[in-house]
Amino acid sequence: MNTPIYDFLRSYSEKNALRCHMPGHHGYHTAEELSELYRLDITEISGADSLFEADGIILESEENTASLYGSGAVLFSAGGSTNCIQAMLGAMRLENRRIIAIRNVHRAFLNSCVLLGLDVEWIMPDYTDGILSGVIDMSAVENALAENPHSCLYVTSPDYTGRIADISALAELCRRYGAKLLVDNAHGAHLHFLPKSMHPMALGADMCCDSAHKMLPALTGGAFLHVKDRAYKPILKQTMGMFASTSPSYLIMMSLDLCNKYIDEKICGDIEDNLRYIRDLRQRFSDRLVFAESEPFHITIKAAESGFDGEELAENMRKNGAECEYAHRDTVILLMSPLNTKADYERLGDIVEKSLKMTENRDIQPLNVPPVLPVKAMSIREAALAESEEIPIEQAIGRVCASVKVPCPPAVPIAASGEIIDENCVKIFKSYGISSVIVVK
Repeated sequence: MNTPIYDFLRSYSEKNALRCHMPGHHGYHTAEELSELYRLDITEISGADSLFEADGIILESEENTASLYGSGAVLFSAGGSTNCIQAMLGAMRLENRRIIAIRNVHRAFLNSCVLLGLDVEWIMPDYTDGILSGVIDMSAVENALAENPHSCLYVTSPDYTGRIADISALAELCRRYGAKLLVDNAHGAHLHFLPKSMHPMALGADMCCDSAHKMLPALTGGAFLHVKDRAYKPILKQTMGMFASTSPSYLIMMSLDLCNKYIDEKICGDIEDNLRYIRDLRQRFSDRLVFAESEPFHITIKAAESGFDGEELAENMRKNGAECEYAHRDTVILLMSPLNTKADYERLGDIVEKSLKMTENRDIQPLNVPPVLPVKAMSIREAALAESEEIPIEQAIGRVCASVKVPCPPAVPIAASGEIIDENCVKIFKSYGISSVIVVK
């Protein structure tokens, strides 16, 4: 597959033209190891196209991505899935659609609601892993859609632990009630290329975002926004541009362009190999570790159920040379990708082996503080933009949550902006090691 953005940047670099334009480094490096990157980093000069008005090399590369995924259209983002989420919700705001969302969203969703003045009807999943993961109640979804026709359903799938929602069933419900299905697929850019596609667009979603940098060989901040109906593309370009930098990184866009080549030439073979390595790794520890149900590349260890403290296990893995994606008392998440090799998995297996021997095995019960939807006191926007103060979590009961303060990862809200913090919220905050919260004055 051709790589129009990369080819243009290489060609321009090799011309050695006198750069009388931004960026200010003008192709000169400040560290030898960065010299090639600096030479490829440009702005919207003649022939380089423009991300939000793309009709040249960027458009060509976006079309390449759409053809690889079978999407109606694809938009590049140099601002991660966050900018894609802003664009999707902006389009729904323009259509005056009510937002219905499964609660285990990323805080980027809440921040987008603040900026767009959106309020949300929440559906609480049947949680299976703290605030991170749960099973969606289809009857609750149908009831919400029936009460709010011409709305929008927002779902995170895969969730942070790698659990996949039943996107096909959700898409059918949305079609029945004239709603749009939006999927935060930030952790699933690879899903279309599994032996059987699990990508939201293949399963009926109307729009979804992929953080290419999470699962593919893209630079951090590179993401794809997929849309089924091509007519939405100019609208999404408009709403994406409302929130994005007017100087999107050409290095990030180039890395997305090169992802297309990788997908076209290598990803299916790499996935086939990795699935075998992952299966062998899981089998090696099947008698000692409990693994969560997930898509293959999330190796999610139910640490507490396995008799270990997840934070202690992760620290021992760090000492032995492996850094986990996320660790909590109950859970350890190892996030792999199609680019990993057999040697990586052999090394990982040995590290897990050593780490288990270093980690105390004891009767440890998973924390059981099921989230309950707090009472809403004011709108998300009103609370997030109100005068606020940060206080110890012990003093927060009865106060209204202002801007959401949760670490990323996992960045899943415990109390959303505008909700009254109750005793249950405080217990959950403490269980995730959060000691203070921002509340409305």
